Amino acid sequence: MTVSTPDHAEPATPSQIAAASTRVLAQVRTAVVGMPALDTALATILAGGHLLLEDVPGTGKTLAARSLATALGLDFARIQCTPDLLPSDVTGSLVYDPATTSFDFRPGPIFTGLLLADEINRTPPKTQSALLEGMAERQVTVEGTTHALPRPFHVLATSNPVEHEGTYPLPEAQLDRFMTRIAVGYLDAEDETDLLRRRLARREEAAPVQPVLATGELAWLQSGLEQVAVESDVLRYCVDLVAATREARGVDVGASPRGTQALVLLARAVAVMSGRSFTTPEDVKSVAVPALAHRLVLTPQAWAAGVSPTAIVTDLLSQVPTPAAAPSAR
Repeated sequence: MTVSTPDHAEPATPSQIAAASTRVLAQVRTAVVGMPALDTALATILAGGHLLLEDVPGTGKTLAARSLATALGLDFARIQCTPDLLPSDVTGSLVYDPATTSFDFRPGPIFTGLLLADEINRTPPKTQSALLEGMAERQVTVEGTTHALPRPFHVLATSNPVEHEGTYPLPEAQLDRFMTRIAVGYLDAEDETDLLRRRLARREEAAPVQPVLATGELAWLQSGLEQVAVESDVLRYCVDLVAATREARGVDVGASPRGTQALVLLARAVAVMSGRSFTTPEDVKSVAVPALAHRLVLTPQAWAAGVSPTAIVTDLLSQVPTPAAAPSAR
């Protein structure tokens, strides 16, 4: 089952993107139960960004990543991050070929459409940083030679925030490269019961997911986001929200301009997933926490008092004046 693409010479329309998004999410949810964060995860990918899923083990993060890759028609690769993982295990390395008496480049798992970096906080910063060039520039440099990555290319990393032994917290510069950070959370009783029913019904561990998009169609859908209008008052609202994080009490370092761009791009993705060609302040509010909270560095006093970046961004949403609906929405 694939989405209809009558003319790839033209960017996808909001209605085409909305229809494709609905089909992708429906297919992913045949395997993944609950998890409201899937909508934000898909919005992040449509916006061209990278995603960090953070929560305790066993909440379906890896299954969600694999299911999204399959439904979106992307090649999928997984790195199980461990303390002995080397940068070359991610990017690839030069391998000597006796037949030609030369060194040939052997690509690493980063050469894929969607890369799952599982438990990224279990590998040292040197290996974590091997992802940075790929995430920012869609390329890697090995022994002075630059190799382009496939397009689209997305990193979906998972992190376990409750364990501290043998872990390496992600530096702020690397956190800033993730467009969103999402906490998955536990299933409620109804969803967890549904999970058990599905497992018993299929009589096997694997939960198969079928491709929804054909090769190249995700890029076509992503191109359609460039047609989504953002009015000047909505742009200023995004700027004011981010500026407020820099002045907020308990914040040492606020969100960067990259955070402002992420906020706008995600708001466009949310709008187009609803079939609209314009953004509203409510689109911005719906993605402000996953787009901004992980970019805040708290003061030692706020950290010791148990203040969370999520709470700070949530408070700012009620404090920063919200503009009237965009002209396109009136």
